[in-house]
Amino acid sequence: QVQLVESGGGLVQAGGSLRLSCAASKSSFSINVMGWYRQAPGKQRELVATITSGGSTRYADSVKDRFTISRDNAKNTVYLQMNSLHPEDTAVYYCYVSSIFGNYWGQGTQVTVSA
Repeated sequence: QVQLVESGGGLVQAGGSLRLSCAASKSSFSINVMGWYRQAPGKQRELVATITSGGSTRYADSVKDRFTISRDNAKNTVYLQMNSLHPEDTAVYYCYVSSIFGNYWGQGTQVTVSA
C-alpha cells in the first residue's frame, strides 16, 4: 500500500501561481510514474502531467508552458508548479502514483482560480 499526502492547493487570482506537493509513503525506488490529474465540476478526471522515474515528462496541451512537474526521489515527493493560472484551471487536483504495489490516488486538493 502507498499512501499519498497532498498539499498546496488554494485560492488564487488569474495569472497567479501555486505549487502542489505530494509525498508518497514508499521509497521512490518502488515507484515508476508520479503525476497529477484534475477534475472540474461536471467533467471527467483528466491528466495534467506525469513524470517517470527516469525524469521523462508528459503534459496536457492545456497546461504546457505554464505548469512544470518535478520529482525529488530522496523525499519521495512530486511537485506541480502552476504559473499563469486561468479560471478554467479550477478543479480538484489528484496526485497519482504507479508503483510495484499498484496504482494509487491522493485525496485531492482544491485549486480555485478567480477571474
